[in-house]
Parts: sequence; structure tokens; C-alpha cells
Amino acid sequence: MIQNKKYDRWKKKKASIRKRVTGTPVCPRLTIYRSAKHVYAQIIDDTTGKTLVSASTVSKELREQVKTVKSEMEVCKLVGKHTAKQALEKKIQHVVYDRNGYLYHGRVKAVADGAREGGLKF
Repeated sequence: MIQNKKYDRWKKKKASIRKRVTGTPVCPRLTIYRSAKHVYAQIIDDTTGKTLVSASTVSKELREQVKTVKSEMEVCKLVGKHTAKQALEKKIQHVVYDRNGYLYHGRVKAVADGAREGGLKF
């Protein structure tokens, strides 16, 4: 049986971050997931276990805009801005950022920057 050591390390980092970062109704958790082709962002209230806001590169609202943007970083900023816009519509201004075990660099940082530009505070 072949073990995927990279995946195991990522899961371990993710678990250690989740011990410290939790979302409340006042300050929910903004978490991201990045795959090879797409980026997903969610704002979650951990006390009730509900997703309040979600945006991704495959969502209907962003699908056409993503096709016109050329760089991956701009796509990620677009996802962050769209998440912030939806959150502000639901009167969510403050969030806790959960980088989900990824390094705060590249696409992960671009989503955070886009959310900040959109008006979220964290």
C-alpha cells in the first residue's frame, strides 16, 4: 500500500489550524479550498454548522467572468471579492480567515486580498 505523505502532511496542518480557528455567528470562518483548476471559498458558522456564503470558479455567477480573466491570481481575487460582496449583503463584516492547511502565498493570499478589497475585515 502506497501512502500519500504530502496529503497526510496537509491533513495534519489542516487539523492543527482548525483546533485554533472557529467561526461564530458574530465572526464566522472564511475557509478556502484550492484544487489544480478551481478555487472555492466559503463563510461558515461553526456553532450551527451552516455555510452562510459560498463562491467558486465553477459557480454560475462567476463562470463567465472567470473565462475573461487571464491570470490565476486575478481569478482568485475575483472569487474573494464575490465572497465579500455576498457576505456584506448578509450583513457579515468580520470573519476569521482559515487558510485550510495551505501556505499563505499565491492563490490563497489572492483570495484573502480580494475579500479585503471587497470589504471584509479579518
